[in-house]
Amino acid sequence: MLDPPSHDELAACPFCAGHEEMTPPHTLVLPENGGWRVRVVPNLYPALERQEVVVQARTHLRSIAELGGTQLALVAEAWQRRRAEEPHGYLHALVNEGREAGASLPHTHSQLVWLPRTPPPEPPLAGDTIEERDGLIAWAPRVSRVAYEAAIAPADPEPDAFRSGRLAAALQLLADLVRRLHTLEGPVPLNAWLHNQEGGWRIVLFPRLSILASLELGAGVYINTLPPEDAAAALRDAP
Repeated sequence: MLDPPSHDELAACPFCAGHEEMTPPHTLVLPENGGWRVRVVPNLYPALERQEVVVQARTHLRSIAELGGTQLALVAEAWQRRRAEEPHGYLHALVNEGREAGASLPHTHSQLVWLPRTPPPEPPLAGDTIEERDGLIAWAPRVSRVAYEAAIAPADPEPDAFRSGRLAAALQLLADLVRRLHTLEGPVPLNAWLHNQEGGWRIVLFPRLSILASLELGAGVYINTLPPEDAAAALRDAP
């Protein structure tokens, strides 16, 4: 378990309720009336031309695993609303947790990055099923790049997550997998992203239990010490 946030961490966090002046003006808040529960703001230090941060909770939570279904439904709505309002380019929705995974702030958040072109397609990811529910399937790819890599997709492929009624349920299933991962390995750093292409969308969970080195980064050869079938079984059985 992580230590509770320090007074200095809470005081410096720009995403906590009451610190709204520490971020640029919002592009969206949900709900639109009353106290906000999800807030979307421009990234103060964007790596690309258009990049926004989705603050996923008013309070100082550190992981998507700590969010309930109602809150995650608002996150999904925020992703979909911002896509509808800014329809040009490819919208890459992502989650980074932990400094080793690229997160600069601990308060739970996701990012929306508008890219000028569609990323390369993910390879087919057949594998061992972890769970099926709400018209979705979660599985460990048979050729997993890292330990506990998982993917979530509609059982019947859909072309656009930003128009799907299943996106909220997919984020809830992602949060559930992260909770199980925390049970097995503790609060490990991780990345997750939405791969949204016409052939079918999916959410990829990419834990960072090992350091990616030159073999992985330079040659695309990943050394995974945990067989995917064992990872799937562990995630299935984790409380």
